[in-house]
Amino acid sequence: MTVDQALRRAAETLASHNIDEAPLEAEVFLMHVLNFSRVQLYSQLKRQISPEQARRLFDLVTRRVQGEPTAYIVGHKEFFGHDFQVDRRVLIPRPETELLVEKALVCGRDRLSSLENMPLITADIGTGCAAIAISLALELTGAKIYATDISLEALEVAKVNCEKHGVAGQVHLLWGDMLDPLPEPVHLIVANLPYVKDVEIEQLPPEIRGFEPRIALAGGADGLDKVRRLLAEAKGKLRSGGSIFMEIDPRQSQDVVELAKICFPTSEVHLEKDLSDLDRVATVET
Repeated sequence: MTVDQALRRAAETLASHNIDEAPLEAEVFLMHVLNFSRVQLYSQLKRQISPEQARRLFDLVTRRVQGEPTAYIVGHKEFFGHDFQVDRRVLIPRPETELLVEKALVCGRDRLSSLENMPLITADIGTGCAAIAISLALELTGAKIYATDISLEALEVAKVNCEKHGVAGQVHLLWGDMLDPLPEPVHLIVANLPYVKDVEIEQLPPEIRGFEPRIALAGGADGLDKVRRLLAEAKGKLRSGGSIFMEIDPRQSQDVVELAKICFPTSEVHLEKDLSDLDRVATVET
């Protein structure tokens, strides 16, 4: 079987099971099996693959048609231009979360310029695979970042990613619930917290509810349990003039604004829209 034939057969199998972007996913799986880049793949379409490589490819395709997310199958996911190890211990980073990083970076760069030679103390709450914390660290070399998570398993994945990207000395992984582990007040709090309503968990696509950690999804009865708690606790964890950046469910945007104004009545609260023109990030400037 040639590379070209393997691609077509894998794509046909995926498409027959209603997998979106089947040709692209077929490419991802074959690149993974062959350890090829996309350029290498398409420059060697007539190359023969071995029976073992074919078997491995269709083992991956079978896992995908059974609902397992592609990122878990290949063991990594790109986010903010960087590659992160992921598995079922952590939530898969989403493209929409890149807006959260972008907004935090704008604030972080501005704050760094006013701190002279002092570090920008930042907290990533519920870090998971540490994609947010690492993306910030790679751009803000003058930042000291605390990344907290209640899941020790998630922190194991985060540690691997910190070492992979060379920021283990800059990103400090802390085990504990929400803001509790922070050893000092911070300038910035960044968080992509669980915000799915409990009643909506079972309505999520099978590849999400059946594979991704529920602890990283479930936000309580109204989806705002973690957001409510973070805002209430942040007063004692923020330095003077500090800022909070949170990814939110667009349907909950006004509720989040009201909660933020209750906790920080004199602060400016803003909503930032994503590429779909939906409220995606809430910012609180104290």
